[in-house]
Amino acid sequence: MDLEIREEPVGLLNEHAEIPIAFLVDKILEVSVSDRGLGGIILQERAIDVPYVKDYGAIKGEGPTRWPKRFDVTNWGLIAAHQGGTRVGGAVVAFKSSDLEMLGGRNDLAILWDIRVRPDLRNSGIGYSLFRVVLEWARNRGCTQIRIETQNVNVPACHFYARMGCALEGINRFAYPDLPEESQLLWHLDL
Repeated sequence: MDLEIREEPVGLLNEHAEIPIAFLVDKILEVSVSDRGLGGIILQERAIDVPYVKDYGAIKGEGPTRWPKRFDVTNWGLIAAHQGGTRVGGAVVAFKSSDLEMLGGRNDLAILWDIRVRPDLRNSGIGYSLFRVVLEWARNRGCTQIRIETQNVNVPACHFYARMGCALEGINRFAYPDLPEESQLLWHLDL
Protein backbone atom coordinates (compact mmCIF):
# COMPACT_ATOMS: atom_id res chain seq x y z
CA MET A 1 0.00 0.00 0.00
CA ASP A 2 1.11 3.52 -0.73
CA LEU A 3 2.01 5.84 2.11
CA GLU A 4 0.41 9.28 2.01
CA ILE A 5 1.91 12.03 4.17
CA ARG A 6 -0.10 15.24 4.45
CA GLU A 7 -0.58 18.24 6.68
CA GLU A 8 -3.86 18.29 8.56
CA PRO A 9 -5.56 20.85 10.80
CA VAL A 10 -4.23 20.92 14.37
CA GLY A 11 -7.86 20.42 15.37
CA LEU A 12 -7.34 16.74 14.53
CA LEU A 13 -5.01 16.14 17.49
CA ASN A 14 -7.60 13.71 18.90
CA GLU A 15 -7.05 11.45 15.89
CA HIS A 16 -3.28 11.83 16.25
CA ALA A 17 -3.58 10.74 19.89
CA GLU A 18 -5.12 7.44 18.80
CA ILE A 19 -1.74 6.27 17.49
CA PRO A 20 0.00 4.58 20.46
CA ILE A 21 3.27 6.14 21.56
CA ALA A 22 4.22 3.44 24.10
CA PHE A 23 7.52 1.61 23.70
CA LEU A 24 9.51 -1.10 25.50
CA VAL A 25 12.36 0.12 27.67
CA ASP A 26 14.88 -2.71 27.81
CA LYS A 27 17.97 -0.52 27.75
CA ILE A 28 18.87 3.06 28.54
CA LEU A 29 21.54 5.54 27.62
CA GLU A 30 23.32 5.89 30.92
CA VAL A 31 24.57 9.41 31.51
CA SER A 32 27.84 9.72 33.37
CA VAL A 33 30.63 12.24 33.76
CA SER A 34 34.10 11.43 32.47
CA ASP A 35 37.00 11.95 34.83
CA ARG A 36 39.22 12.90 31.88
CA GLY A 37 40.08 16.48 31.01
CA LEU A 38 37.38 18.99 31.85
CA GLY A 39 34.85 16.34 32.74
CA GLY A 40 32.96 15.44 29.57
CA ILE A 41 29.62 13.66 29.47
CA ILE A 42 29.44 10.03 28.38
CA LEU A 43 26.32 8.25 27.10
CA GLN A 44 26.64 4.50 27.29
CA GLU A 45 23.93 2.08 26.25
CA ARG A 46 23.14 -0.36 29.05
CA ALA A 47 20.56 -3.14 29.31
CA ILE A 48 18.25 -2.85 32.30
CA ASP A 49 17.37 -5.72 34.62
CA VAL A 50 13.59 -5.35 34.49
CA PRO A 51 12.22 -4.12 31.14
CA TYR A 52 9.02 -2.07 31.22
CA VAL A 53 6.67 -0.23 28.88
CA LYS A 54 6.90 3.56 28.84
CA ASP A 55 3.71 5.23 27.65
CA TYR A 56 3.79 9.01 27.45
CA GLY A 57 0.12 8.89 26.43
CA ALA A 58 -0.81 7.40 29.81
CA ILE A 59 0.62 10.28 31.85
CA LYS A 60 -2.30 12.05 33.50
CA GLY A 61 -2.94 15.51 32.11
CA GLU A 62 -0.56 15.03 29.16
CA GLY A 63 -0.97 14.07 25.54
CA PRO A 64 -2.16 15.61 22.29
CA THR A 65 -5.74 16.20 23.38
CA ARG A 66 -4.50 18.44 26.23
CA TRP A 67 -2.01 20.54 24.26
CA PRO A 68 -4.53 23.14 23.01
CA LYS A 69 -5.54 23.75 26.63
CA ARG A 70 -1.93 24.19 27.78
CA PHE A 71 -0.28 25.90 24.82
CA ASP A 72 -1.01 28.29 21.98
CA VAL A 73 -1.13 25.81 19.08
CA THR A 74 -2.25 28.39 16.52
CA ASN A 75 0.97 28.08 14.50
CA TRP A 76 1.66 24.41 15.15
CA GLY A 77 1.66 21.82 12.40
CA LEU A 78 0.15 18.35 12.32
CA ILE A 79 1.62 16.00 9.74
CA ALA A 80 -0.27 12.73 9.30
CA ALA A 81 0.73 9.47 7.66
CA HIS A 82 -2.03 7.37 6.08
CA GLN A 83 -1.75 3.96 4.49
CA GLY A 84 -4.71 2.43 2.74
CA GLY A 85 -6.95 5.13 4.18
CA THR A 86 -5.87 4.38 7.76
CA ARG A 87 -3.90 6.75 9.98
CA VAL A 88 -0.62 4.97 10.76
CA GLY A 89 1.49 7.77 12.20
CA GLY A 90 1.97 11.44 12.66
CA ALA A 91 4.15 14.27 13.82
CA VAL A 92 3.42 17.54 15.57
CA VAL A 93 5.63 20.59 15.07
CA ALA A 94 5.59 23.51 17.51
CA PHE A 95 6.29 26.90 15.97
CA LYS A 96 5.85 30.55 17.00
CA SER A 97 4.42 29.65 20.38
CA SER A 98 5.43 32.27 22.96
CA ASP A 99 4.52 29.98 25.86
CA LEU A 100 7.17 27.38 24.92
CA GLU A 101 10.46 28.14 26.62
CA MET A 102 12.27 25.71 24.34
CA LEU A 103 11.57 28.04 21.38
CA GLY A 104 13.33 30.90 23.16
CA GLY A 105 11.11 33.47 21.45
CA ARG A 106 12.73 32.67 18.09
CA ASN A 107 10.69 32.73 14.88
CA ASP A 108 13.32 30.75 12.97
CA LEU A 109 13.11 27.67 15.18
CA ALA A 110 10.66 24.77 15.23
CA ILE A 111 10.34 21.91 17.70
CA LEU A 112 9.47 18.37 16.71
CA TRP A 113 7.02 18.15 19.57
CA ASP A 114 5.77 14.62 18.94
CA ILE A 115 6.29 11.85 16.42
CA ARG A 116 4.59 8.48 16.53
CA VAL A 117 4.07 5.44 14.33
CA ARG A 118 1.68 2.56 14.90
CA PRO A 119 3.67 -0.13 16.79
CA ASP A 120 3.22 -2.86 14.16
CA LEU A 121 4.63 -0.52 11.48
CA ARG A 122 7.63 0.88 13.33
CA ASN A 123 10.96 0.50 11.52
CA SER A 124 9.17 0.45 8.15
CA GLY A 125 10.23 3.92 6.98
CA ILE A 126 7.14 5.83 8.11
CA GLY A 127 9.04 7.74 10.80
CA TYR A 128 11.73 8.66 8.25
CA SER A 129 9.06 9.94 5.83
CA LEU A 130 7.33 11.93 8.56
CA PHE A 131 10.63 13.45 9.70
CA ARG A 132 11.51 14.58 6.17
CA VAL A 133 8.11 16.28 5.77
CA VAL A 134 8.54 17.96 9.18
CA LEU A 135 11.86 19.42 7.99
CA GLU A 136 10.22 20.68 4.81
CA TRP A 137 7.33 22.15 6.85
CA ALA A 138 9.82 24.04 9.05
CA ARG A 139 11.91 25.28 6.09
CA ASN A 140 8.76 26.59 4.39
CA ARG A 141 8.18 28.79 7.44
CA GLY A 142 11.68 30.24 7.42
CA CYS A 143 13.11 28.05 10.16
CA THR A 144 16.86 27.58 10.25
CA GLN A 145 16.85 24.88 12.92
CA ILE A 146 14.67 22.21 14.44
CA ARG A 147 14.97 21.00 18.03
CA ILE A 148 13.81 17.79 19.63
CA GLU A 149 13.53 16.61 23.22
CA THR A 150 13.64 12.99 24.22
CA GLN A 151 14.80 10.96 27.19
CA ASN A 152 17.63 8.55 27.81
CA VAL A 153 15.09 5.72 28.27
CA ASN A 154 13.96 6.11 24.64
CA VAL A 155 17.01 4.54 23.03
CA PRO A 156 15.27 3.78 19.70
CA ALA A 157 14.31 7.46 19.36
CA CYS A 158 17.87 8.56 20.13
CA HIS A 159 19.26 6.24 17.45
CA PHE A 160 16.59 7.50 15.02
CA TYR A 161 17.48 11.17 15.57
CA ALA A 162 21.18 10.42 15.18
CA ARG A 163 20.47 8.59 11.88
CA MET A 164 18.46 11.61 10.71
CA GLY A 165 21.55 13.78 11.17
CA CYS A 166 20.59 15.44 14.45
CA ALA A 167 23.28 16.43 16.93
CA LEU A 168 22.96 16.10 20.67
CA GLU A 169 23.16 19.62 22.09
CA GLY A 170 22.32 19.14 25.72
CA ILE A 171 21.74 16.71 28.55
CA ASN A 172 19.81 17.58 31.68
CA ARG A 173 20.11 14.80 34.24
CA PHE A 174 17.68 16.55 36.60
CA ALA A 175 14.93 17.75 34.22
CA TYR A 176 12.28 15.37 35.57
CA PRO A 177 12.16 15.51 39.38
CA ASP A 178 9.37 12.91 39.47
CA LEU A 179 11.42 10.56 37.26
CA PRO A 180 14.95 10.70 38.69
CA GLU A 181 16.09 7.75 36.55
CA GLU A 182 15.36 9.71 33.35
CA SER A 183 17.57 12.34 31.76
CA GLN A 184 16.43 14.89 29.20
CA LEU A 185 18.31 14.77 25.89
CA LEU A 186 18.06 17.78 23.57
CA TRP A 187 18.84 17.39 19.89
CA HIS A 188 18.99 19.84 17.00
CA LEU A 189 19.33 19.85 13.26
CA ASP A 190 20.32 22.91 11.23
CA LEU A 191 18.09 23.28 8.19
